[in-house]
Amino acid sequence: MLAIILALAAFLSWGTADIFGGLVSREIGGYSAGIWSFILGTLLASFYVPFAIPTLRHITLSTALWLLILSPPGVFSMIAFYEGLKRGNASLVGTIAGSFGALAAILSIIFFKETLNWQQTTGIILVFVGIVTASINLKELKLGNILTDKGVPYALVACLLWGFYFAFVKIPVANVGWFWPAYLSWLTFPLGLIYLKKKKIKFRTPRSKKLIAYAIINSLLLVTGVFSYNFATTKGQISIIAPIASSYPALFAILAYFVFKDRLSKQQILGIVITLFGIISLSIP
Repeated sequence: MLAIILALAAFLSWGTADIFGGLVSREIGGYSAGIWSFILGTLLASFYVPFAIPTLRHITLSTALWLLILSPPGVFSMIAFYEGLKRGNASLVGTIAGSFGALAAILSIIFFKETLNWQQTTGIILVFVGIVTASINLKELKLGNILTDKGVPYALVACLLWGFYFAFVKIPVANVGWFWPAYLSWLTFPLGLIYLKKKKIKFRTPRSKKLIAYAIINSLLLVTGVFSYNFATTKGQISIIAPIASSYPALFAILAYFVFKDRLSKQQILGIVITLFGIISLSIP
């Protein structure tokens, strides 16, 4: 029961955080917004470091390797997601990226031998059907214009990276606890800065007080969500936790409709509905 409560906390935190992240990304760009979320998240989480230091004595070589493997996906998934929010439809991007729970569930079944009931299996199928429906422009398919929205490729990248990260983060969490895997991942934000420099993309800073406040709120909610998720993996199955937590697009889509005023085609709406229904089905025990 505690695992479900923690997964719901991640659901609420992420669904609300992405609204503020979207507002920031549309002003300073997705790449800059993503990196700032890690910088501010690191600063906020650093207050807990003194309390978490004792758990480092449990670290092993394999755990250290997993932390190195998971850090880049943790950074670039967020950057890709915020760039998607900037370039495309917020509700659509949020739905596709948030479908990482289905991928995490599949990976947990394969590598951790977890099991799902028939409702959850159906949910995974619906998620992927929804992603295809929301992402592919059937009317213009013959013209070669496959993607319906410029944010879709970034959302798909975020979905894949998050699916990998949130499936395998259970391994280092089991060894060093829920804090360090996320915190050490955020410390690799310079990788994002190096990427921007290589691509000659300007790193921008939020200037107005309102934008700075949005960035701080976004980071605080993201920190809360990630820590809640990591802690939940110590109390239950990833194949259940990930789908519940990743259901946050249901909340995000509703909030984004009122905040961003994005218009959706009937096909995109159908895809979002199918995807959200699938994610919710995954949460049924």
